[in-house]
Amino acid sequence: MNAAELTAEITAVLRRSQDAWDRGDGAAYGACFTPDATDVTFVGTVYRGAEAIGRAHQALFDSFLKDTRLHTDVLSVDLLTPDVAVAVTSGDVARKRPRHLGKRATYTLVRDAEGTWRIAAVQKTKHNRLMEAISFALQPATAPAGRVDRH
Repeated sequence: MNAAELTAEITAVLRRSQDAWDRGDGAAYGACFTPDATDVTFVGTVYRGAEAIGRAHQALFDSFLKDTRLHTDVLSVDLLTPDVAVAVTSGDVARKRPRHLGKRATYTLVRDAEGTWRIAAVQKTKHNRLMEAISFALQPATAPAGRVDRH
């Protein structure tokens, strides 16, 4: 399998997790993760394991996140090995797609013995565009080379 095909499979896992979120389906969302996955949320909560991630997100979908959608753009996918990849996304949670996606997430994905890709770890953070711009203006050397995150 070539790099483009692997990237397509990895992107498909991220889309499945997004689709599960959009349906408010915690079990399907959790199924996108490995049994021992780690999910560090935007607010800093750490969930461990696909089952716990799915259960917690179902509670969120039934309350605080009811009828929300996960808006995501995949910024990059880097294959570390044929069975391990890191993906960076820009995203946000809202009923309608916001003009600017205000969060970033880094996903580590692994492919199991059956060839199925799953999320082993994800860490989400707020993208502070103003502070980033100030940092780059005051110290241009802090700007990443070849930036792809202009969302």
